[in-house]
Amino acid sequence: MIIKSPQARLLPSTLQYFILKSQHSQCLRHLHARASASPPPIPQPTPFVPDASTFLKLIGRNLSQHVGKIPTWRSLFSLSSTQLRELGVEPARTRRYLLWWRDRFRKGIFGVGGDLKNVKDGGAELRVVEVPVAKAGLPKFKSTSTVIGLQWTKRMVVNEPPDVVEKSPSLQRLKPVDGMKVAGVRTIVGPYVQRVKGTSGSVATIKVQEGMWEVRRGVKVDGGERRKVQVRRKKLLEERRTSRK
Repeated sequence: MIIKSPQARLLPSTLQYFILKSQHSQCLRHLHARASASPPPIPQPTPFVPDASTFLKLIGRNLSQHVGKIPTWRSLFSLSSTQLRELGVEPARTRRYLLWWRDRFRKGIFGVGGDLKNVKDGGAELRVVEVPVAKAGLPKFKSTSTVIGLQWTKRMVVNEPPDVVEKSPSLQRLKPVDGMKVAGVRTIVGPYVQRVKGTSGSVATIKVQEGMWEVRRGVKVDGGERRKVQVRRKKLLEERRTSRK
């Protein structure tokens, strides 16, 4: 509720309007600051990203050099931009990049390998499996040996041990790994994949590496969008001068 002061009644109506509008905006800003006072939740680590050092290593942009300044998982997701600046995380675009990746991780948005569950010593094993699927017009079979001629299968890449794959060959139990696909007959194709020898590409491994999730900065062409016209104009004039000589 906004109360008009006696001095405001003596002012012209237009000036009173702008004064009351500015007071109303200030009230809204104070309410917004109080509403957003609670800190965002700290997500749980994942098997592929168990600690802060692994997170900084994955997102790249040389942020792994700040591991000593951000040693714990809680500090990684609780430090503000001002606190990061005081710790020496520079320049400002690096802090913005770190905050951006923190927000993505909270929302469950990962890079390659982020959805892996069976991880040991920073690495995971991938394998190709064939699972039965039901096609339109064909009945669903519980076993692949019921009617072999009408059985359809689908190949996908999973992160499960061999015993689990043998016991549960179904789409409901097995989940495909994001970013991986099967090329040819049984060859795993995907970023940062290392094939295991003697398996013809049907078994591969993926390990945590520096910059696996890095979003590289764009390269400015002719001074960027704001200076493109000016820079290209100067280049054209310079080419004309050199051609006249």
